Amino acid sequence: MIAEFVEDSADAIPLHLVAEDQLDAWMAEAPEQARAWAKAQGFAGALGQAFALPDANGGIAQALIGYGTEKSRARGRFHLANGAAKLPAGHYRLESGLPEEAREVEALGWLLAGYRFDRYRDQSAMKARLVTPGGIDAARVMALAEGEYLSRDLINTPASDMGPDNLEAAARNLAERFGADITVTTGDALLEQNLPMIHAVGRAAAREPRLIDMRWGDSGPTLTLVGKGVCFDTGGLNLKPGASMGLMKKDMGGSAAVLGLAHMIMATKAEVRLRVLVPAVENSVSGNAFRPQDILTSRKGPTVEINNTDAEGRLVLADALALADEEKPDQIISMATLTGAARVAVGPDLAPYFSNDAGFVSALEAAAQSQQDPVWRMPFHDPYEEMIEPGIADLDNAPKGGFAGCITAALFLRRFVTDSRYAHFDIYGWQPSEAPGRPKGGVGQGTRALFAALPDLLRR
Repeated sequence: MIAEFVEDSADAIPLHLVAEDQLDAWMAEAPEQARAWAKAQGFAGALGQAFALPDANGGIAQALIGYGTEKSRARGRFHLANGAAKLPAGHYRLESGLPEEAREVEALGWLLAGYRFDRYRDQSAMKARLVTPGGIDAARVMALAEGEYLSRDLINTPASDMGPDNLEAAARNLAERFGADITVTTGDALLEQNLPMIHAVGRAAAREPRLIDMRWGDSGPTLTLVGKGVCFDTGGLNLKPGASMGLMKKDMGGSAAVLGLAHMIMATKAEVRLRVLVPAVENSVSGNAFRPQDILTSRKGPTVEINNTDAEGRLVLADALALADEEKPDQIISMATLTGAARVAVGPDLAPYFSNDAGFVSALEAAAQSQQDPVWRMPFHDPYEEMIEPGIADLDNAPKGGFAGCITAALFLRRFVTDSRYAHFDIYGWQPSEAPGRPKGGVGQGTRALFAALPDLLRR
């Protein structure tokens, strides 16, 4: 799928956003026939209302989308997209009603509303198309939308067609498109390259574990993105119950997010030296699966006691983070669908993140607000460090007690980054119900906020 605007033309339909407090002003200026039709249709400017006004020949003279109130807008996002899906077929030119500061993000929301996952079944396309709004960087907005499309496609694809080998193929396609370099370490070569925990987690699967390593850019600050690529998670020998296994095709959502963000960076030719590391595995059950009470030695050296084979994501990320840290990049960011505790804490809509860097926090949260890509800061709470120290080994992959699960997971990961600035995102990667610009299914989280914040994050 391609995310794109359409060119302006004489037959483009004028489109007005009308907030509830602007309705009287619009009515006062509208032709009598338009006022009568709006009243007959019950148009009140409520958020998400949309309808088309006919012309004398039975065509569409103009269209209206309700922009609600400040209070109703605060409870959602992508308000233009909320009405766009309800409009009849046609090309629409935005004429009025959209605040300048919201123009770009609302145009993006329209493109995101047009996403369809049609790999396995034909899906009807959204009928309304948007003429490129004035005053926006259209190429940038389309790059953001296409990056999000990529993340959604990867997450939505079932594990039968999105195993470690397929994830590698997707990364190779992305690298080829933008001229990036890519190397992949597979199977027993992981042991030879001192990536033992990636190998241990993935060795029981029919499709070999691997580390995908992509590089792009030859100038600017250095940024390394690390994405969890667990293409399916059975829980291993600590087998998940069936209900908990139902959405495990999305357990590679962290890798989908960093590949989507990489697309945004490369498509806009951002001034950055980018590295993307994806440990791609399946956590399966077989005679050679790693076991509870095993002790693994990580790439960085610390030993890890396995107290739950279902806490595997932090193991594969640990080796990849250690590798990333050896180059001392200006910033390392990991993204992972890591813990259920994060979902309990903030629900599916917020992207929890961990950072002790005040500059990172300030830049990210300003960008998150402007991009309508919500994030929520969680603490690297040092007093909980002892919870991940089991005694028999240096680290515990699954502390007992169940308290602060997302924090202890983040603290575990932080042990493997000692020489670089580090931030970690514990995302959900899934939209549980239909919302404007976000159909049910896979979704990127935190990536647009990170992209918008990158100049400030990497300038320091």
